[in-house]
Amino acid sequence: MNSHFPINRSCNQPNPDLNLAVARQKFPIYSDYRGESHASGLVDAVLRGDPYRIRGLVIHGASLLTSWPQSSVWRETLSQLDFLVCIDRQMAADAAYADVVLPATTMFEIDSYMTYGPIFRLREKVVEPVGEARNDYLIMAELAQRLGYGQLYPQTEQEMIRFALEGSGFTLEDVRRSGGWVKLPNPMMEYKKWQKGGLRRDGKPGFDTPSGKFEIRSTVLEEFGYEPLPKYVEPTEGPIGSPELAATYPLVFNSGARPHTDFRSQHHGIRGLAKDHPEPMVELNTEDARARGIETGDLVQVRTPRGAVPFRARVTDDIVRGAIECNMGGGTPVGPAAWQQWNVNMLTDLGNYDEISGFPVYKALLCDVVKLETGTAETRRIADTEVRACGPTVLGSPAPSRKPARRIYLDNNATTQLAQPVRDAMLPYLDDRHGNPSSIHGTGRDARDALEQARGQVAALINARPRRILFTGGGSEADNLAVKGVAFACREKGTHIITSRIEHPAVIETCRFLETIGYEVTYLDVDGDGLICVDALRAAIRDDTILVSLMMANNEVGTIQPIEQLCAASRERGVPFHTDAVQAAGKIPVDVERLGVHLLTMSAHKMHGPKGIGALYVRKGVSLEPLVHGGKQESGLRAGTENVPAIVGFGKAAELARLAVRKADQVAGLRDRLEEGIRALIPDAALNGHRERRLPNTLNLTLPDLRGESLVVALDQHGISISSGSACKSGSPEPTHVLLAMGRSPEQAHCAVRFSLERDTSAEDIADTVRVLRDVLEEMDTTVRFLPCK
Repeated sequence: MNSHFPINRSCNQPNPDLNLAVARQKFPIYSDYRGESHASGLVDAVLRGDPYRIRGLVIHGASLLTSWPQSSVWRETLSQLDFLVCIDRQMAADAAYADVVLPATTMFEIDSYMTYGPIFRLREKVVEPVGEARNDYLIMAELAQRLGYGQLYPQTEQEMIRFALEGSGFTLEDVRRSGGWVKLPNPMMEYKKWQKGGLRRDGKPGFDTPSGKFEIRSTVLEEFGYEPLPKYVEPTEGPIGSPELAATYPLVFNSGARPHTDFRSQHHGIRGLAKDHPEPMVELNTEDARARGIETGDLVQVRTPRGAVPFRARVTDDIVRGAIECNMGGGTPVGPAAWQQWNVNMLTDLGNYDEISGFPVYKALLCDVVKLETGTAETRRIADTEVRACGPTVLGSPAPSRKPARRIYLDNNATTQLAQPVRDAMLPYLDDRHGNPSSIHGTGRDARDALEQARGQVAALINARPRRILFTGGGSEADNLAVKGVAFACREKGTHIITSRIEHPAVIETCRFLETIGYEVTYLDVDGDGLICVDALRAAIRDDTILVSLMMANNEVGTIQPIEQLCAASRERGVPFHTDAVQAAGKIPVDVERLGVHLLTMSAHKMHGPKGIGALYVRKGVSLEPLVHGGKQESGLRAGTENVPAIVGFGKAAELARLAVRKADQVAGLRDRLEEGIRALIPDAALNGHRERRLPNTLNLTLPDLRGESLVVALDQHGISISSGSACKSGSPEPTHVLLAMGRSPEQAHCAVRFSLERDTSAEDIADTVRVLRDVLEEMDTTVRFLPCK
């Protein structure tokens, strides 16, 4: 989808004979792409008649003398023309050679329009035109009229704006009624467009290349006789390419890469803009300056093989040693004397250009800097003034003007902040209580006692006996131990496993692995709310089914499964039942005796405990094959010295979680208040997940026409942390499998965002989140973002 406002350009006339374009043979790709001559070819055409003599020229709103290298060559070129017309918005240096100067208005003196991205905005006249100045477009339209084809072009400013809007779906009246600007609906950002035909004009899959493939070896370059494979070519004028020249000119010259002034040369004639920078400056490194006796504010001369130009020096450590940077924009007929006379283009080379585009090289040339005069107190003050890039440098989401006063964290289903009591409980076991629980001395026994106490705390959270708890390296390992452990231990009984399409990847990917070694897996569907049907499970169980693994609460949408009923259906057929309770434990009551499950997974970092520690509840009598072999730790099912500090932290987190479950209704109330606030801003927001059977902390909404990832980034800039409905947070651009399994389209999934609260989320947090979201939505509609002016 196009994200740029469509402007009607049907009046543009194609080049009647591209083969006659100047410099076409020299720069054929540029000529083909642009459908025009190359400006650099004017020199040969005017001075040497190659490929034919050009005798007259119309220069529209530009200045060859201040925008192309080697101004002396262009002065000779302009002087040899029989007839030159300059259409100038501001007086340009080329006008000195003109037979006719047609004064054009500035953009402040006309009614016109501008576009940026999907936005169309009217430009309104600010001041009346000066003298005979006219809209430069209308000058060209009248020239067309006098030449007999004016009917092709609008002849007034109003007609021009109406013409530009044709086919856009908007009229001039529409724009005026909307306050002077309109905006296209936000296009949905797409991934893998090349697979969907989004990159080619013919709509076919592939890339917009002659071969339809992603080309490293370019068939376009090859077609025009260029080297088809990209390769580095050493600059012809540089320390390596020209070592003999570098002995005389040891510094690398650059211009235009670090503009610190308004770079439009005509603006030097505006007193307020010129006062801070009355002279062009050259920046050079402190060590290079010291070697030449140069200080900030000194008058220096920059020399290249083409000529020498004065500049005011600015000495700084902010530029690399061996390189300099010269202000561009000199050589104009307006502004202070220095800006009129010190033209950086005298130092550059018209014959040094990119061989494909023909664009001249304004940097990586060779030069030297020589001191002319010692600076004064005033020149030092001006040159020492802090410099900044001219304009914002925002790419993607704009950075806020200041760091957010505080961060509101609403991504607790991803992880939670370590609770202070948990941190305090862990610290001794990171210090002097560092023993190995398998050691029989006192320090070891202290560690063993702490480990067993934590085992009891975790067991109490789910109403289990301590001996039934196995500590693992996290929730994913616990899921793997449950699924693979049963599969490997029970292979002689059968090879069929049942799970669902919305499980955590730790279960789904484990099942997919088992399929590669001969196991068969049934993936149960869910309804639009993410619920699994008990009857569907009953129908899927077979005589060779050895395990059912279904999550208790979904991490994306929060839907809580009827685990008690599902487990009962599984037990009816004598099949062990595993549930991933990573998101449920600590948020809702979990009782393994009431549920009847055989295996249950937990993770500490989802309940304000440390990362890298999980647990698996294993009912007595369940057979498991260990995944890690070695010592006899964890009842022989998980070899390796236990992570005592993390286990202690898990125990304390589980103890706190037992109390936090009582605050579930309070958390749910804040969640619902957040949803109300969002719906007030976005009435079409659609809930993902069951309205009632849902974790009290989880809110997942599809926000039409708002890319979830973009909103995540925008809110993050304002101090709000949430997550999106795309799996890109884990390195994949695909929408999350959970929402797709629930029947959402890829577009709906990409427009989904998840807010997950925690027990200490406050009403102020919710109010501030809604307020910030309102501001972000307004920014996304109205903010203009610019690239750096380089």
